[in-house]
Amino acid sequence: MRIQWSLILALIFALITAVFAVINVNPVQVNLLFGAVSLPLILLILGCTLLGGIIVGSFGIYRGYRLQREVKGLHAKLVHIQEATGYTFPEPEKPEKRKKAAGKSENSAGKPEPSAEDLASSEQ
Repeated sequence: MRIQWSLILALIFALITAVFAVINVNPVQVNLLFGAVSLPLILLILGCTLLGGIIVGSFGIYRGYRLQREVKGLHAKLVHIQEATGYTFPEPEKPEKRKKAAGKSENSAGKPEPSAEDLASSEQ
């Protein structure tokens, strides 16, 4: 759901940027380090937006790569520790097994079996 909202917000931002760029079509003077260039403002706006998107995208890709590398390293450490200690993770119970286990604790009358605490309190 988070990805969908991000996509919707990105499309809205792109639409607003495109409308803003289309409204501003007058030529402007851009001063660079080595000279000056006259460009239509629409190209300058769209170029800067594209450059910003590329920069943000490259940081996102780098962050994902770094996190993936960290996960691989931690997984390797976990495997090493498991091999050194002989520990294995217990398997999680499946929902069907829980239902069957709950069904077995009921007696033939459909009532749950009394626990040890219930038996101790009834004897007193």
